[in-house]
Amino acid sequence: MILHHKCPGCGSDMVFDAGTGKLACPSCRTQIDIGEPDGRHEPEPKSGTDGTVAYHCDNCGADLMALPETAATICAFCGAGVVIADRVAGELSPHYVIPFAISKEEAVKAFRKWCRNGLLTPRGFLTADRINSITGIYVPFWLYDLNSRVKVRAACTKVRTYKRGDYLYTETHYYDVYRELDLHYVKVPVDASAKMDDAFMDRLEPYRYDGLKAFKPAYLAGFLAEKYQFGDDELLDRARDKIRGFIESAISSSFSGYATVTRVSETIDTRNMKSHYALLPVWLIVYDYHDFKHNFAMNGQTGKIVGKPPLSKAKIAAWFGGIAAGTLLVMKTLSWALGGGFL
Repeated sequence: MILHHKCPGCGSDMVFDAGTGKLACPSCRTQIDIGEPDGRHEPEPKSGTDGTVAYHCDNCGADLMALPETAATICAFCGAGVVIADRVAGELSPHYVIPFAISKEEAVKAFRKWCRNGLLTPRGFLTADRINSITGIYVPFWLYDLNSRVKVRAACTKVRTYKRGDYLYTETHYYDVYRELDLHYVKVPVDASAKMDDAFMDRLEPYRYDGLKAFKPAYLAGFLAEKYQFGDDELLDRARDKIRGFIESAISSSFSGYATVTRVSETIDTRNMKSHYALLPVWLIVYDYHDFKHNFAMNGQTGKIVGKPPLSKAKIAAWFGGIAAGTLLVMKTLSWALGGGFL
């Protein structure tokens, strides 16, 4: 079954509007609150030999070819946004969604502004008029509630230096120190998509979790979406790795006040107390420059952009040349001030 969201006024397909947080009709501009979808029952989907599945579009009668991980898509023939119901139901139903807060038009405007801020990017790139495509997609994430039990034993010292008469004394005290820490981390995000670059997704953080909504299929209308391709057990090690720096900081701060700390033993037991399946919004931007496609991603809630723009060799040379000239001038001035010649 696929889900259509029909306008009660004119019957056109409605899409989720990032500006209002409602379903909006592009034809008659009717807006309605997010509610239950208009589910259309259809014949069983037909599976292809390459893993794709053909669903029937009620609008135009065409077959929608969907990959196994696709949860929401857009009909290539009539442009209708549809949600594949069986991929967001039951065990595959997300617990939460953060709806898009930035519209496509706002995303394009923000990206162009971001391009113009590149100090070392080529002049032609700064015009930002070569956007090849911009696609809104809900990326599957697991949000982990983790508990870390930490036990550390360390040999520590405290050093006191004092003067008595003509002599300077250094007094060192040795301690056998033991620490037990009970650390809690809430909603640690790890993307569960096989297609998305993990480094890109990590750099798009943080998302604001005050924007989490209970999942309803209508939030996906007009956007692409994927269901998770990795279970929460499969990604638990990545979640543990993401909090390792925070655990290290907590351990170090627990030994404050000592001159030296030498760890003798350390055990860290991190367990997943609960995991939440969520869909988080991402704008994917493909930008053409010199016959090469550059990929960028934008956080669909906060507007944060990640990606590597091309660098201008001329600007880099001028930048380093300016630094070298400035350094030489400072050295010459210092030499002159100390009594040496300026030349």
